[in-house]
Amino acid sequence: MYESGDAFLNSLPNCEPGCVLLDLVMPGVSGLQLQHRLSELAPSMPIVFLTGEGDIKAGVGAMRAGAQDFLEKTSSAAVLLEAIERALARFEEQRAEHAHLRGQRMLVASLSAREAEVFRMIIRGQLNKQVAYALGISERTVKVHRHRVMEKLGVCSLAEAVSLAANIDLNDAEVKARLIERPSL
Repeated sequence: MYESGDAFLNSLPNCEPGCVLLDLVMPGVSGLQLQHRLSELAPSMPIVFLTGEGDIKAGVGAMRAGAQDFLEKTSSAAVLLEAIERALARFEEQRAEHAHLRGQRMLVASLSAREAEVFRMIIRGQLNKQVAYALGISERTVKVHRHRVMEKLGVCSLAEAVSLAANIDLNDAEVKARLIERPSL
């Protein structure tokens, strides 16, 4: 427990993963203001509101801003525990998904510049001979690079490689910089 929202924000870098239980009315920043700040500082932190001051407008605003639940203080302990458990379960799902995506991005980042070029071209549907012509290399060399790409990414088919590329969103600036803006070898 913290004395105020400000006290919680000051200790945020030291907080472990969990669920934030907020009231709308608190000393210092309000619950909605704290939620807004948390969305910037710790966007994956689940928030459950438990308040005696709630109304429909506040509840809708909190939920639209990403709160996992919005309960009145008259709610039973069982209802509160269920809300917290749902929030924590959702948090764990999101954390696992982010870890999976981070792992996939690291695999893509492990590609050499030439492998990244070949990867970019094959996921766009270019044939080996088209890639070879565009890069000024032999088709056999393209096959070697393609095989290495598939091995490094841990995929068995072109469909899986395309799916991985879509999953990590190659429009993402960081990934795009690694794949598209690398100089050729």
